[in-house]
Amino acid sequence: MLTNELEGVNKDVYKTDWQWQEGEYTVTRTNMWTAPGCHNGCSVLYYTKDGKVEKIEGDPLSPYNQGRLCMRCLDVVETFYHPDRLKYPLRRVGERGDNQWERITWDEAYDDIAEHVRAIWDEYGPESIVSMQGTGRNICWQTPYLSYAAFGSPNFVLGFLSGDACYLPRTTIGHCFMGDFFVADCSQHLEKRFADPEYVFPDYMLICGNNALISNGDGFFGHWIVDVMKEGGTKLIVLDPSCTWLASKAEHWLQVRPGTDAAVVISMLGVVIEEDLYDHDFVENWCYGFDELAERCREYPPEKAAEIAGVDAEAIRAAARAYASGNPSTIQWGLKVDQTVCGIPLAQALLSLGAICGDIDVPGGMMIPRCAYDIPDSYGCGMWNLSDEMLGKMLGVDTSPLHALGFDPTANGDTVLQAIETGEPYPIRMLFIQSTNPIANMASDAPRVYRAMRSVDYNVVVDVFMTPTAVACADIVLPCGMSCERNSARVWWWPLRSIVKVADYYEAKSDEQIILELGKRLNPRLFPWETDVELMTWWIQSGNRFHAGWPHKTDQTFLDLTEKVIDWPDDWAYRKHELGWLRDDGQPGFNTNTGKCELFNTLFDAWGFDPLPYYEEPPESPISTPELFAEYPYVLTTGARTWEYFHSEERQVARLRESHPDPLTDLHPDTAAKIGVCEGDWIWVENMRGKCKQRVRFNASLKPDTVRSEHGWWFPETDGAEPNLFGVFDSNINNLTVQGVTGPTLYGAPYANQICKIYPVTKENDCSPSEIVTRKGGF
Repeated sequence: MLTNELEGVNKDVYKTDWQWQEGEYTVTRTNMWTAPGCHNGCSVLYYTKDGKVEKIEGDPLSPYNQGRLCMRCLDVVETFYHPDRLKYPLRRVGERGDNQWERITWDEAYDDIAEHVRAIWDEYGPESIVSMQGTGRNICWQTPYLSYAAFGSPNFVLGFLSGDACYLPRTTIGHCFMGDFFVADCSQHLEKRFADPEYVFPDYMLICGNNALISNGDGFFGHWIVDVMKEGGTKLIVLDPSCTWLASKAEHWLQVRPGTDAAVVISMLGVVIEEDLYDHDFVENWCYGFDELAERCREYPPEKAAEIAGVDAEAIRAAARAYASGNPSTIQWGLKVDQTVCGIPLAQALLSLGAICGDIDVPGGMMIPRCAYDIPDSYGCGMWNLSDEMLGKMLGVDTSPLHALGFDPTANGDTVLQAIETGEPYPIRMLFIQSTNPIANMASDAPRVYRAMRSVDYNVVVDVFMTPTAVACADIVLPCGMSCERNSARVWWWPLRSIVKVADYYEAKSDEQIILELGKRLNPRLFPWETDVELMTWWIQSGNRFHAGWPHKTDQTFLDLTEKVIDWPDDWAYRKHELGWLRDDGQPGFNTNTGKCELFNTLFDAWGFDPLPYYEEPPESPISTPELFAEYPYVLTTGARTWEYFHSEERQVARLRESHPDPLTDLHPDTAAKIGVCEGDWIWVENMRGKCKQRVRFNASLKPDTVRSEHGWWFPETDGAEPNLFGVFDSNINNLTVQGVTGPTLYGAPYANQICKIYPVTKENDCSPSEIVTRKGGF
């Protein structure tokens, strides 16, 4: 068992102190969370000498990851001290795209930014400043606070992410469905882990929309799945177009056509209801709209869902029966749930399946976490500083009631892009870009976003390396500290973990230092702290203001947390809906209009949206656009994770690049033979919007009509100046994806369900898409 393994660690070698001396090395026990990027906060031991990190190990005493680290973390010292890291603040001296810069001081950089911010305030208003961040780096609250408190702008956004299609569809429907969110319970929120007497292993885990062993998304350490399989005998049900390692170990693998998961899950719901396999007690006491849900599910019998998704009807029935038989079962979901136009109804269907089977917030089920001590580790941090009038100017609030009511307090990426292009409802004059490289990674229709970003008057980029986005559009580039160079903390979701600064790198500063120092220049009243340590203490204690419900507060400081390393609040409980911990009024129930899990969503009904789960065919597919599919006869799915990289990061790191040197497109061997290519050959992947080139990798588990291409590729070893721009468009699968095509709620976008054609790269047809985009105006 997990706790016995921890007890068996040699405490003479791995001490329980937070810091100790080991020969010539100072050993610091802390936690890792970016940069470089990741979604997790694994516990680590830094070995430093003369102010430099010499080695990193996983902390075997940590219940969180038990000393296990991925190859990115094990090789992170090379990343920390890579010669291409940004060392000093830079100001552009050539034309945008020329990659010509001059070194300036931090004071000069802050003065330049402050001067432009004040000029925009005077002429256009704070709303004309947009702050954006990407995924992974530990700035979930830092950039929003800078936007709301320093710039005074309501427009914090997730880097041109179309349909907000990363986590937000799931969190949004979670709050509408039950007022909260869920996470698969692998005991990770319990200090004693598997030894906790209340914990129960899941009998079944339904995995939909991710490969958690590689992605480790949403603060979920993928190897926890392996742990519950090994220790508790948990069996898997996997929906995935490819036979991943987890799918290969599953009792039920449903090989769905990309983008059709919703039809299958709704059909599974129908089987559970029709065969009377649901939890009558939970449905009667804690669910609203069961009859309406049952009626909707009758529209999706297994035979119909099988025809839509390309799976066997009896396999759907068997998977549904297996899930319902669990006592408990749980669900592990991921990004691909969001990356379809029916991301919201798919997430609603998964929530409904867990609810009617009685798996909500029970040990081993779908636990409701929230952040330790109610710390506001979210995009709304600091929003309370804005007036209602200013909040009403947030881009997207007039097009979606979910945005208007702040279910996920960000501006809408598609609306921001439209405002840049059209000047409506007002012009955008400045972008503050922190930890995101949109044109290489998250922006669908990347050439369009490239042109839009270049049209903005003034742009600031904060990053660890010079990126294609910075070269293309930045006026100021600020060097960001990495994980070992910052005082911060990690709370997504539970427990609370320290991140302690143990080194410096030239003049790079942490995100916390940057927002504090820049904030003091612009609005010192809302940035009263003198140091990053004081700022972190405020943040740790800031949840005290949001004390409704969960009965816990903290008065600890950042230095207290540093010595604890990991802080497990002692008031964890399951079945919080029975204790009155979830509702603002302290009464039992869920924080919804009805006090129940809303299978029939009353808010959606009031807003004119479909209140029940439904399936919508991808906008471009063999079914919805058959004539177009005849020209582009393959289903294209994108964004599968790799062991070596986090999105567009780490392409500079030699050992990681040696393991994975080129962008890869997975094809069935029969498909490769059909177009006359071998494994390792370069092919063009093309559709009506654009094209890119990647190398072929055989994947015999794919269906012959499915193509799976990687994202995030650029080539930092090549020329950064235009027209090459680090080759950012040469292998960019987002040349083919579409911006602004979303679900009716504005959430969800079809990143992972497109169509394409494929053919060999030859001497005659080879070209540079980067040059086409940067010099010839696009495809």
